[in-house]
Amino acid sequence: MLNFLKKTLKDTKGAMDKILVTLLLVIIAVGLVVGLGTWMTNEINVVKNQANERIGEVLNDPGLSSGGE
Repeated sequence: MLNFLKKTLKDTKGAMDKILVTLLLVIIAVGLVVGLGTWMTNEINVVKNQANERIGEVLNDPGLSSGGE
């Protein structure tokens, strides 16, 4: 990556455009990684809450406390 930037700086024709495009792609990639991480954290919390609610429903089921008979 660093060598690519050095070569691009030596080439005066289109050097700035290539650097700007590279920086834009890096910014987009970082944004996607951060967004994906945040989304996954939120999804994990949602699944945990749903599992806890379902476990509570099953434990409080009156059919289970009578031995199933």
